[in-house]
Amino acid sequence: MNIRDTISRNTGGHRIIIGVILCLFGLSIVQSMPPVKKPRKRRPATTDTRVYLVHADELRYDQFQNNNAQVLVGHVHFTHRGARLYCDSANFFESSNSFEAWGHVRMYQGDTLSLTSDYAYYDGNEELARARYNVVLKHRKSVLYTDSLDYDRMYDVGYFFEGGKLVDESSVLTSDWGEYHTDTKIALFAYDVELRNKKFFLTTDSLYYNTQTSMAHIVGPSDITSGSSHIYSEDGYYNSKTDHAELFGRSVMQNKGRTLVGDSVFYNGTKGMSHAYWNVEFNDSVNKNKLTGDYCEYDEAMGYAMATQRAVAIDYSQRDSLYMHADTFKVFTYNIDTDSVYRVMHAYNKVRAYRRDVQAVCDSLVYNQKDSCMTMYRDPIAWNNNQQIFGEEIRVYMKDSTIERAHVIGQAFSAELMRDSVNYNQVQSKEMVAYFTDGEIREADAIDNVLIVYYPIDDADSTLIGLNYTETPKMKMFLEKRKMQRIWFEKPTGTLYPMTQIPPGKKFLPNFAWFDYIRPLDKEDIFNWRGKGEEQKLKIVKRREAPVQTLPKKQPVADDVPASTEQITEEEHHE
Repeated sequence: MNIRDTISRNTGGHRIIIGVILCLFGLSIVQSMPPVKKPRKRRPATTDTRVYLVHADELRYDQFQNNNAQVLVGHVHFTHRGARLYCDSANFFESSNSFEAWGHVRMYQGDTLSLTSDYAYYDGNEELARARYNVVLKHRKSVLYTDSLDYDRMYDVGYFFEGGKLVDESSVLTSDWGEYHTDTKIALFAYDVELRNKKFFLTTDSLYYNTQTSMAHIVGPSDITSGSSHIYSEDGYYNSKTDHAELFGRSVMQNKGRTLVGDSVFYNGTKGMSHAYWNVEFNDSVNKNKLTGDYCEYDEAMGYAMATQRAVAIDYSQRDSLYMHADTFKVFTYNIDTDSVYRVMHAYNKVRAYRRDVQAVCDSLVYNQKDSCMTMYRDPIAWNNNQQIFGEEIRVYMKDSTIERAHVIGQAFSAELMRDSVNYNQVQSKEMVAYFTDGEIREADAIDNVLIVYYPIDDADSTLIGLNYTETPKMKMFLEKRKMQRIWFEKPTGTLYPMTQIPPGKKFLPNFAWFDYIRPLDKEDIFNWRGKGEEQKLKIVKRREAPVQTLPKKQPVADDVPASTEQITEEEHHE
């Protein structure tokens, strides 16, 4: 058996195996991605399909040796259907329209494609070149390196099956098996695929790559690393020139402890911008919080994130997670990549929050990480167990994600439902401040125009003694384990009414309201907006300010008076 038969049998076996693999492989990937552009139709046969010997330094022929081959030595040159083929020596099988070539084998097709190797077998009838050992296929600006390549001129496609490397202008692509279409510029790579360039490193098991557009089509589990960013996807497109990605099927993007997941993710590596759609999760494991929604975007350079469409912010830094919903969340990062970095989160329109021990509702909210202050605007209400507090504005100061101080500004009102589920302890004032230790309230202050309705309890039998109505400029209440230890008033006036003699107008303070019907019931109820009625919304009370004192303006002398009033400037007019 000669070399040609061996190659023919081996490569024939390879082609059968490859065919089976492609059939099996096709079942898993054809449905998930558009196929490579279909090969053009086979060229119609012409009257002249023969391989022509153009030149050889030496020719000999022995019909009883070399399988009836013409033995050619020195500067051998063939032509076939527009292709030029060169080698150092060859066996020419004129009857089968084929030849074997050794030594500096070169094939040129036009000005854009060349194929070199140490050995090749060329079948003129099939227009198939089987190149072996140190194979280099050059096509325009792309170069393919391998040791075993079958190049089908009829369909303009080359197959390699013992490892190959494709190099284009900006990237290097390697795999165990692959094919390259010279007409469409598309390459298919499989098994241990790696794609590298200066910007990123991609690993996968199956990949389509367009050398003309530098577009990679991911069709299996893939990892893309670029600087501190990491992308995992099983279906998507990545442009190695522009560093743009379009990812589908719950793809994951990670950067410095932050993770973005969505059904569809679009990434602009040049600008560092990400856009994600449907079932999106943006998780910050460093600060232990998360944003979810059906649309999110993230700017890694600016540290800006936004979520909307069923958006939820989740803080899981404590034992129980806090869930907060709003129409839109925005996170801004200041002094990014410095030791003084901090973030500010804005939540606006129909904010509802739930944690087992605390719930809140307001129109809009701002959390500033720099001073750990969360400010609630426009009809804010907060609940803790059987207590409710509201006002024009509520500021909550945190320390290590635990509440340290709460400040209610404007028309402050606090109510506590008693155990009998009928009566309420109440405090009304212009301002309230509550101080906490380890998450437990230890002091509560009411400031300016303080009104109090309080039901003292008989320790002997836990019955209500009566209603204590008090008016005072200022009150301080000290608590321990949620029980009042002592209370201090500044110049109080008040009356204790027995339970049977409480006047009808004293049972509730003027601003009393119990908004239990608005209160979020669980983490799913945060999506169900229930607002106050118009008659219950607080009307902002404008604070009076002392007029600014100004000195009388110096009277101008005659020379300073303008010739006409039209010459007076706008600034002078306002003065």
